[in-house]
Amino acid sequence: MSSAVMFKSDRAFRVWRYGIGHSQLLLRAVPDSMDTVCLDLLFEGVSAMQLVQHYKSIELCSASKAEAEEILGFSGISPSSRELHLPVVLRSRSGSGFVLCRNVTAERGGEGPVGSAFEGEDRSVIWTTRPQS
Repeated sequence: MSSAVMFKSDRAFRVWRYGIGHSQLLLRAVPDSMDTVCLDLLFEGVSAMQLVQHYKSIELCSASKAEAEEILGFSGISPSSRELHLPVVLRSRSGSGFVLCRNVTAERGGEGPVGSAFEGEDRSVIWTTRPQS
């Protein structure tokens, strides 16, 4: 089984924040001359990741069977917990990586490139996914 594109954006994303306490990773595209609001990719329940600092024209892909096995092996999580996790492959012109998480959401909103993703911002979910049971 090959990987399929689940979400894509031509915007440039940066690793914005990782919180170990809640196992959350935030990749953010800040406003620019073409887009007036932030676009965030929020990964929750992160168990493993391998990232580059910037992603230009990002694609989030479902992992192929071989990629999923490699990511799950890298993570060290127990075989009984594997079905609860979603291996996501990140591809872009500037590099690639992966995130093993419980769900990922794309949200639009917020105009400021500084601070929390959720501080009183008017936000809307434009896409979300989690492991299929």
